[in-house]
Amino acid sequence: MELTKSVLDCMQTLRRRLRQEQQVDIRLSQPDSVMQMLIACAASDVDDTRQMGLKLSDLTHIRLAPPPAPVLSEAELIAKYTRYAGPLRG
Repeated sequence: MELTKSVLDCMQTLRRRLRQEQQVDIRLSQPDSVMQMLIACAASDVDDTRQMGLKLSDLTHIRLAPPPAPVLSEAELIAKYTRYAGPLRG
């Protein structure tokens, strides 16, 4: 990954924002700083922070894995697959 001026500016802005919002201290010199920032941005409740995380992801070409699909209970599975969804004919 190439650290350009735009990547470093985005990381510095995110570092300050994450420190204020979540009291997370991420140093730019850490080898996994980009990944830690992306994880913290994804967990943020503030839309601007999440958008900045997406921008950093685009600049660095690093993507987070999508969250796992929710696991349904047995009762939820039965209700989901036994519900009739076709047309009524009579």
